[in-house]
Amino acid sequence: MLDRPFDPETRIVSRKDEPLVIERECDICVVGSGASGASAAIEAARAGNSVILVDGLPSLGGQAVNSIIGMFCGLFTPGPDGTQLTHGIADEILHDLGATGDVHVIPGGVMKVAMYNEVALGRWVEKAIIRAGVKPLTGAIIRKVNVADRRVVSLDIATRHGDVRIRANGFIDASGDAAVTWQAGFDCRVQKTGQIYGSQMLIIEDFDDSKRPDWDTMAKRIFDKGLEYGMMRRDGFAASFPGRNVAMVNMTHIETPLDPFEAAEKQIDGKEQADRTLTFLHKEFPEAFGNARIRAYGLPGIRQTRWIVGTHHLTTEEVRAATRFDDAIARCSWPLEQHHNREGYVWEVFPPDHVHTIPLGSLTVAGADNLVAVGRCIDADSTALSSVRVMGPCIAMGAAAAHALTLAGSGSVHQIDMAALKNRLKANLEG
Repeated sequence: MLDRPFDPETRIVSRKDEPLVIERECDICVVGSGASGASAAIEAARAGNSVILVDGLPSLGGQAVNSIIGMFCGLFTPGPDGTQLTHGIADEILHDLGATGDVHVIPGGVMKVAMYNEVALGRWVEKAIIRAGVKPLTGAIIRKVNVADRRVVSLDIATRHGDVRIRANGFIDASGDAAVTWQAGFDCRVQKTGQIYGSQMLIIEDFDDSKRPDWDTMAKRIFDKGLEYGMMRRDGFAASFPGRNVAMVNMTHIETPLDPFEAAEKQIDGKEQADRTLTFLHKEFPEAFGNARIRAYGLPGIRQTRWIVGTHHLTTEEVRAATRFDDAIARCSWPLEQHHNREGYVWEVFPPDHVHTIPLGSLTVAGADNLVAVGRCIDADSTALSSVRVMGPCIAMGAAAAHALTLAGSGSVHQIDMAALKNRLKANLEG
C-alpha cells in the first residue's frame, strides 16, 4: 500500500482566449492508418523520415482492424499454389502473427487468403508504428488543408484535446475517401450513377463448426430464402477462424454515403441487417448456428466512395490485359469484384498466370507536387479499382508512396527517378 493519501482538492479552469493551436512538423504526414497507411508510415520512417500518422478513429488499424475484414486478400496469384506478390510489412505480419496462431493462410474461393485475428493485428500495427518511430495522432479530423504553389503546406486538424496544425514536406492520402485531396480542392471522382455497396461484418461465436455448411450451400440458401428474413444481399459466407470458436460473417450490403447524417443512419441500418443475418443462420442451419450469438460488430466496411484524379486513370481494359506499366509500383491478381448491386456482387476471375500492375501515375494527384494517394482512393475506373483496393496491393501502394516522397524531397513527386524507386520496391515487383 502507498502511505500517501490522494489530494482531493480541485482547481477551476476556463478558456478565456482563443484556443492554442498545437503545431508540429515532420517530413511526411500520412492520413489514415489502414493497411496502406500503416505500410506508408512504417516504410517512410524506416527510410529515414520523421513521420506523423493521423487517423480519425481513436485507435490505429483502419478498416483492417476496426471493420473486422478478417482476410488479407490480393497477396497471392490465383490458384491453390499461388505465389506471394506483396512483401514489406506483409511478410512481417505473416511471420509475427503466424507464430502466435493469429494468422492462417488458407485456400480462398479463387486464391490463397490470410485469415487474421483482428485484435492481434491491431496490437501489431500499434507496436510496429511505435517501434518505427512514427508519431501517431488519433481521434483527429481534418478541418482544412492549406495549399500553396502546387504543394500541400499543412493540415488543420480538430481533436477532443485541442486543435492541431501539421506541417510536412510530403503528404500521403490513405484516408479511403480522398479526404486530404478533397479538402485541398483538387479534383476527385465519384460514381456517376448508383453506388458501390459496403459490408457490415460481424463476428459470431458458440456455433458448431463441424456442421457448418460449405460456402456454396450457404450462398444458395441465402439466394433462395434470404428475402424471407429481410436480407438485402442475396449471397455471402461465414468463415470460421482456425483454432478459435468464432466465425466471420459477410452477408450484408450497406450504402456508404458521404453525407454525415446519412452515413450515421446507414451505419445503424448495417447492424440491423447483421441481426437479420443471424436470425437467418439460426433458422436455416440450426445444427451449426442454432446457439450462435454475435460477439462483435465491425465498423462499416467501405469499398468505394470518392477517389482522386491522378496522372493516370487505370482502366478495366488495362487490368484485363495484365498491363505492365513503365512506372509500375505494385502487382495484383485479385478478381474484378463489383459490388454495385444491392443483391450481390459480380466476379471476373483471372487465370493462374495473370498479374496486372498499378502505375505510380494512379497514385500521384494531378496538380499537386507533394501529395500521393494510396489504397481505395487511387485513380481508376470503378471496376478496375475493385481489383486493386484489397489489402495486398494496398500494402504495396503504401510502400511506394513512402519511397516516392522520400525520393522527391522538396521537389515534385511527378519528376522522381523511376529506376531508383523501382529498386527500392523490387521485392513487390519481381519474382
